[in-house]
Amino acid sequence: GRRVDDLFPNLRGHYELCYSNPDVQELAACDLVFFATPHNVAMNLAPQLLAAGARVIDLSADYRIRDAAKWSQWYGEPHASPELLSDAVYGLPEVNRERIASATLVACPGCYPTSVQLGFLPLLANNLVDVSGLIASSASGVSGAGRQAKVDNLLSELTDSFKAYAVQGHRHLPEIEQGLSDVAGTSAELTFVPHLLPIIRGIHSTLFAQLSEPGTDLQSLYESFYINEPFVDVLPSGNYPQTRTVKSANRCQISVATPQDRNTVVVLVAIDNLVKGASGQAVQNMNIMLGLPETMGLNGIGLLP
Repeated sequence: GRRVDDLFPNLRGHYELCYSNPDVQELAACDLVFFATPHNVAMNLAPQLLAAGARVIDLSADYRIRDAAKWSQWYGEPHASPELLSDAVYGLPEVNRERIASATLVACPGCYPTSVQLGFLPLLANNLVDVSGLIASSASGVSGAGRQAKVDNLLSELTDSFKAYAVQGHRHLPEIEQGLSDVAGTSAELTFVPHLLPIIRGIHSTLFAQLSEPGTDLQSLYESFYINEPFVDVLPSGNYPQTRTVKSANRCQISVATPQDRNTVVVLVAIDNLVKGASGQAVQNMNIMLGLPETMGLNGIGLLP
């Protein structure tokens, strides 16, 4: 019964909504249901909604990894509806747009996985790099950890600091490797190191790979690959993405370079982890599923400064 604008005061005067406990019968009457819930909620409720004819977009990780054993390994509990894992469509529109359109269950990608996959995608789709030695160094604002009260997320702990975490293995790693392997058509291996930035929102990923086809015009490759993608912006050569330029926008900015003209390609990616890395991408998937214009409700520009 708590009012939504108690938690989000910026909505005062715009919406008269209150939180309520989920009722499966009421939700089953919906055309489409979003799960913006902790892990393990959707995998218990989604089967009932799907059986009743509703379509589902899950923003948690419950249906992102197709291998139930691997999901359990990384999320620390058995999967409650493993029979649906093979039916779930991974909701990265730049890869799976056609499958998303007809899907009944869409697994919305994680924030880090969105940035890393969009950065590597043109290289892997064109077999231009060694997929056994991919590297991603990514940094996220603290909102990526949610709103829980944690000492590590306190202002006094974050300000004037920058640190890595989960170096031995982050739970987004299997999701990223699965997506990269699907595009490459072979097993991709990624070294992934996430970092925490002293900012509220935004992800910046720096990606490295060894070119197997040196001499390719990578700037032209990226520009042509994403030319028809409304939410991917390939920056001109020599320009580099910043988290502040995509803040609040369903937008991914990318730049690509080969420093010193060597065989190492460097890709820089920036997204808002809360928008293209979460809610905006979920709405983008909804638009595709319902046959609406893909950009509907998503044309807002980044808030700068």
